[in-house]
Amino acid sequence: MRLTRYTDYAMRVLLYLGRQPDRLCSIAEIAQAYAISQNHLMKIVNDLVNAGYLESVRGRNGGIRLARSAEEINVGALIRHTEDDFDLVECGSCLIAPACGLTSVLDEALRGFLTILDGYSLADVLARRGDFGHLLNSTTDHPRMAGPAN
Repeated sequence: MRLTRYTDYAMRVLLYLGRQPDRLCSIAEIAQAYAISQNHLMKIVNDLVNAGYLESVRGRNGGIRLARSAEEINVGALIRHTEDDFDLVECGSCLIAPACGLTSVLDEALRGFLTILDGYSLADVLARRGDFGHLLNSTTDHPRMAGPAN
């Protein structure tokens, strides 16, 4: 299974904010840190705010932050939220689909994949391999250098 760029970017935003839970960050700052499109992040951040993963604070000193603790953000639930299609293959148009055993095997594999992800929180992922801040572009960990949130 291959996750979409949307999910990848959503996880990057949460990981970035999870590293710095005590401060507001801007979308521009996060985009610069990962060298990714700010326009893509704006859409994703809006979705994550509406879904209750992030909190957005408006105004001159505004920004975004996690809406709940990293321990309360389940990776499996986030993946289910951000992914539209979990079909591993297109069985609907296949002539043998009604009698094919592969469909049930793939469904079982997908359930296993999601079950593993359900066992992890954002905090677990953040703690798994150590700090990655030194790998991000230079504005990381510098309060409000990139300007207000978008």
